[in-house]
Amino acid sequence: MRLIAHDAPEAPAAQGGYAQAVEVVAPARLLFVSGQVPLFADGSRPDDFAGQCRQAWANLEAQLRAAGMGLDNLVKVTTFLARREDAVENRAIRSEILGGRRVALTVILPAIFDEAWLIEIEAVAAA
Repeated sequence: MRLIAHDAPEAPAAQGGYAQAVEVVAPARLLFVSGQVPLFADGSRPDDFAGQCRQAWANLEAQLRAAGMGLDNLVKVTTFLARREDAVENRAIRSEILGGRRVALTVILPAIFDEAWLIEIEAVAAA
């Protein structure tokens, strides 16, 4: 499998290191990961945004590993933020975790299922 990032020159440039579109060439498997919430396995959660963000990413990585995949297999990530003021910190943590990986990306500011959750992350991966 090969991933190709596309950024159309006639459309606005991506703001933040992601790709405007990602093409998956010859995937053998697709994995759709449900929204991963900022909870530890015991049901507890970090209180601050950074801790919740890192835990949601850790849970996403755990789901990828369970399918024999990793961050390199990510094609599309959708992040749901409870508060706009967490957007900059979210971008910094996401950039740290993804490194140079350029995935298709969407960030949405909805009302999240549990008011204590500040973030939820869902993804699509291919192998």
